[in-house]
Amino acid sequence: MAEGMTARRRLLAALVGLAVLAVGAAGLTALVQTAPRPQTKPPAPVETIVRVAPLAPADLRITVATHGVVAPRTESALVAEVAGRVVYASPALAGGGFFAAGEGLILLEKRDFELALVRARSAHAQSKMKLVWEKAQADIAREEWKTYGRGAGDPLTLREPQVAEAQAAVAAAEASVEHAERDLKRTEIGAPYSGRVREKRVDVGQYVTAGAVLARVYAVDAAEVRLPIPQDEAAFLDLPFEFRGGDSAPSPGPKVTFRARFGDRAYEWNGAVVRTEAEVDPKTRMLHAVARVENPYERKDDRPPLMVGLFVEAEIEGRTVRQVTEVPRAALRDEQRLLVVDAQSKLRLRKVQILRAGLRTAVVRSGIEPGDRACVSPVDVPVDGMTVKTVENAP
Repeated sequence: MAEGMTARRRLLAALVGLAVLAVGAAGLTALVQTAPRPQTKPPAPVETIVRVAPLAPADLRITVATHGVVAPRTESALVAEVAGRVVYASPALAGGGFFAAGEGLILLEKRDFELALVRARSAHAQSKMKLVWEKAQADIAREEWKTYGRGAGDPLTLREPQVAEAQAAVAAAEASVEHAERDLKRTEIGAPYSGRVREKRVDVGQYVTAGAVLARVYAVDAAEVRLPIPQDEAAFLDLPFEFRGGDSAPSPGPKVTFRARFGDRAYEWNGAVVRTEAEVDPKTRMLHAVARVENPYERKDDRPPLMVGLFVEAEIEGRTVRQVTEVPRAALRDEQRLLVVDAQSKLRLRKVQILRAGLRTAVVRSGIEPGDRACVSPVDVPVDGMTVKTVENAP
């Protein structure tokens, strides 16, 4: 009897639990069905911020950047033309010393050459006396032949060979005198131009032989710089080319500005291209032009001289091209496309014609539309027509 009562209680408890669950489920369903639905909004677009630079067509003077090393226009070796002992060396005969044209830098002992000149003049005087004697004898022979001889007369009888021999001896003696005078002058050694000493190789007391190099010097009236120019860059320069059979001299070359640094300061010198070399370098495919700077050692303010051996950067003035646009190199995506932002702030990949591309800028001939600005920010995946927010690039 007790077991039956327990079973009924368990059944009743289970039924009550199921009823509670059913009521809860019904209430939850009603809450879900009657709750207000949330309003959904589309995600806000993410704006890409890029830096832009203005673009405006204008006339542009092309310049070509290159570099080179300063070299003397004229360089010589002072060579002894006669042998002798050095008895004098000018104070200017030192590395870096300046000298004037014709200044005696080295003097050789000249006594032997003075004596040789005396002997040559003495022989010359004797030969002249011999010639006078032979001419007198020839005159006597002609008179005697007119008196006692018949016909034209034999040259030997008229002493014509003897006169010719005496005349030849006089000419040889005059040549000996001139040679002795030249040798005497050669004991004083200098250069025919104003210049500077690069290297000294002799000093007082040293005996030198004919042909010995005594010093190396160079002229200071002008300095030259050999400038390598790529072939495609040469098209923008009016270089002074020469042609075979040309009657007129080549036109003056373009102006060149040279720059070099001494310490923390930069200095400039002005020059011009004076010629081009005979061939294109087969290894580098470069054309070499030679630019000249006049009076490189002229004092000007506190600027140092343009010394031989100095490495300089050069900027060659080129031609003026009309109505082209200079754009930052960072805006180029390849050789034909330019990344720009149009007037509606849309990113565009413009197909352009590039006239010249440098390290920092490029010159565009055509393809840019009004209102375009160059995009100089890196864009990993540029999409044509993408809206962007722009910021003006700092100059």
